[in-house]
Amino acid sequence: MATVTLTDVRKRFGSTEVVHGASITIDDGEFCVLVGPSGCGKSTLLRMVAGLEEISSGEIAIGGRRVNEVPPKERDVAMVFQNYALYPHMTVFDNMAFSLKLAREPRSEAVRRVEEAAKILGLMDYLERYPRQLSGGQRQRVAMGRAIVRKPKVFLFDEPLSNLDAKLRVTMRTEIKALHQRLQTTSVYVTHDQIEAMTMADKIVVMNNGRVEQIGAPLDLYDNPVNMFVAGFIGSPAMNFLRGRLTANGSGAQVMVDERTALRLQRDVGVQAGREVTVGVRPEDLVLREDGMAAEIVVVEPTGADTQLYCKLAGVEVTAIVRERGSFRPGEVVRLAARHTFVFDQASGSRLG
Repeated sequence: MATVTLTDVRKRFGSTEVVHGASITIDDGEFCVLVGPSGCGKSTLLRMVAGLEEISSGEIAIGGRRVNEVPPKERDVAMVFQNYALYPHMTVFDNMAFSLKLAREPRSEAVRRVEEAAKILGLMDYLERYPRQLSGGQRQRVAMGRAIVRKPKVFLFDEPLSNLDAKLRVTMRTEIKALHQRLQTTSVYVTHDQIEAMTMADKIVVMNNGRVEQIGAPLDLYDNPVNMFVAGFIGSPAMNFLRGRLTANGSGAQVMVDERTALRLQRDVGVQAGREVTVGVRPEDLVLREDGMAAEIVVVEPTGADTQLYCKLAGVEVTAIVRERGSFRPGEVVRLAARHTFVFDQASGSRLG
């Protein structure tokens, strides 16, 4: 196991910089997820850690050793790819043992390691099969097994669940998390799915346009986003945003969304009244209350445990998740109040207060 440290890492393709000074420390044995929209630079960053992409400037260290110029095969990392990257003409056993064969490990040691990994991954009955005879989930287990047998210092996962159907993704992310808890190997995992990030990570790195926006534990990012991008990206359904002007009345601070709609804040955000701000409210924090803001229901989605109401509030589309069971209908007007809010500067998107 090893600590992975990136210090002011940058990547340029010609004159275009695609990773802008990323500095990240991943502790020994930690499961770190790089998350962000497509094209934000997360896979490029992972490939630089693997040595598959040269860095333009900065430093990458694995286990305290600078690896900028170290070739991939000497970095002691193992990578699991999105497309499995299995050899179609080899059996499951031979795919898993291939790296050990290249390293000239004794046959007995290769058998021992492959069988050990196969038991962990539930692949003992499939060792003589070929990739074409396996399901997508089984192929991904083989890809993980091939990484495990190498006993690397660091596991690197590049969107390994993207090719699986929704139900299998849920099962596989649980298996990967359980595998990490068992092996305790430092892991770096790339995904654009924030649900994967929230459920699997010890630490999340949120990226946008080649920059690291925020680093923290899943619930820290959820409860304390530093800006609108992180607030809107982390959480499903996404946070609602309402623009307005900060005012004050006898009962405290509020934001006037329009001339007739006032959104009350729970606390003073420490900025002058009259400032143009954006208020963020998570769907589960919009509650039905008689003295709330009028909103017209557009779509009703009952899920069993709760009901998602898609509404128009002061001309803005918002989502509310309510626990109450009722005969909600499109076109009906309900009154919504916010029990928790986030306030952001309209110009910079930074969080206020």
